[in-house]
Amino acid sequence: MNSLRTDSFDCPEELQNEIFPSSTNAPRSGEHPRKFRPTYTRRARAIALYLPQFHPIPENDEWWGKGFTEWTNTAKAKPVFRGHYQPHVPADLGFYDLRVPETREAQAALAHRYGIEGFCYYHYWFAGRRILERPFNEVLHSGEPDFPFCLCWANATWSGVWYGEPNRVLIEQTYPGRADHEAHFRALLPAFTDQRYIRMDGKPVFLIFQPNELPDAAATLAFWRAMATDAGLGGLHIAGMAFSHDWNPAAHGFDARITQPAWPDTRWISRRQPLRWAQNKLRIWRGLPTILSYRSFSERELPTAAANDAWYPCLAHAWDNTPRSGCNGFVLDGATPQAFLRALNNAVAALAHRPLERRLIFLKSWNEWAEGNHLEPDLRFRTEFLQAIANALGAEA
Repeated sequence: MNSLRTDSFDCPEELQNEIFPSSTNAPRSGEHPRKFRPTYTRRARAIALYLPQFHPIPENDEWWGKGFTEWTNTAKAKPVFRGHYQPHVPADLGFYDLRVPETREAQAALAHRYGIEGFCYYHYWFAGRRILERPFNEVLHSGEPDFPFCLCWANATWSGVWYGEPNRVLIEQTYPGRADHEAHFRALLPAFTDQRYIRMDGKPVFLIFQPNELPDAAATLAFWRAMATDAGLGGLHIAGMAFSHDWNPAAHGFDARITQPAWPDTRWISRRQPLRWAQNKLRIWRGLPTILSYRSFSERELPTAAANDAWYPCLAHAWDNTPRSGCNGFVLDGATPQAFLRALNNAVAALAHRPLERRLIFLKSWNEWAEGNHLEPDLRFRTEFLQAIANALGAEA
């Protein structure tokens, strides 16, 4: 890995104030982590979603066997059709353990080198029960890596659906009420007040993975914003991750929508569509996953009609979850760095009219290895997907 020129990213003060606007609690000019300061040449702010399931925990030991992590499925993957690229073997960072500080530092350095502004860590809260919290807690409490971050509440019930056991509930996502929401906010507050936390208009950016599952969302989010104001944060900037460009965030109390295309439901296809019905039956008979064109998939990642500024793109550069799901999985065919660059350029162009602070692009994902959805280098593509990000953003790699 080439060494970082940590002294060469001095951004003009007026542009720092545009990206990190001053408020009583938001980082002021010069207060943002210096080691990984954004470059002023960037055309957008790229934030990579980050999975913390790369260390053993008692729950996974119980459910899936001693020592289970994402690497378990990644390493045992095999091709399931001609020309299928599996397994994915990590290159630069190896089969790492997120309990190791040097690993987390190397991830941040690599992301920064190719223009990624920060990580959005998946965060889990099950009525006060935390899981997979150790890597982020160590980032928070140690102050390292000195790299921007935000959080996404992955508010979904854990089941065995991706492992062939759809009816097996591992942890149920529940919403007990106001006392639980208050406890949840207080657990998040140390992160929100950290100077590395990514902000919009001086407010911490917080994502909710399944916004429609949150009961009485508008009241709950208003309660959290009031608590944030009382804590001196000036409020929160809350985005819901939706599967439709038609989802209206304001109607549910959210500030913005992050759209990720939904996978087609291939479990049942009507006989009124005889060709599709026959193709699906043949695929199932042959034991094949659902194979989709990356080009058509990526074209659905941006709205086709004019939209207001209350949305941010969420781009997937590749997908193949057959290591988890076998023939029940989905594979994006033609997911190459060149195709990803086209999608990135389209997203950057769609946001070009906005102030730089509001040109957020979420990248799915930094390290979803068992879903073939990792920007981290593997032996086949090395850093080519990361280079596409640098090229689209105008960053120096």
